Amino acid sequence: MIQGHPDPHPDHFGHALADAYASGAEQAGHACKRIDVAALDFPLLRRKEDFEKGTPPESIREAQEAIRWADHLVILFPLWHGTMPALLKAFFEQVFRPGFALAYESGRMPKKLLTGRTARVVVTMGMPAFIYRWYFGAHGLKGLTGGILSFSGIGPIKQNLIGMVEGMDGAKRARWLEKMRRLGSDGK
Repeated sequence: MIQGHPDPHPDHFGHALADAYASGAEQAGHACKRIDVAALDFPLLRRKEDFEKGTPPESIREAQEAIRWADHLVILFPLWHGTMPALLKAFFEQVFRPGFALAYESGRMPKKLLTGRTARVVVTMGMPAFIYRWYFGAHGLKGLTGGILSFSGIGPIKQNLIGMVEGMDGAKRARWLEKMRRLGSDGK
């Protein structure tokens, strides 16, 4: 499970969703490892050479091991400016390096190194989810699912878009938390 909220404070709804999913998974006997991106210390990648040949910091190597270990990834984050927060994007740039996510051979398409894994992406947002999906085309979500996860071999990838989070009443929040528990229990 990758908690991608850049604020480590646990009172965000995304943290409650992650806790509910993990609780359901663990109660059903599924092993669960968690990566809290906000708690990691890593630099931004600024040069192609660093991305291709640089040594990832320890926190990133540990995240890579957790992802390599997993059969199913759950990625949660709030929608910021139509896409994932910058810290989560920087995390994926560090983690999904050549040799971990893809193997490059001269003159060929990269070999996908993360096949055999599935994923669920859970995105919270202030706008209605249908507006993000149909009017904006869920462009930021497509960048993650197609440009990072699927490109590395992960699939199928399921999605939950949770809109109008700030104005959501307690009953609706409880329904979402229960849905996350059930998905965790089912390993989906």
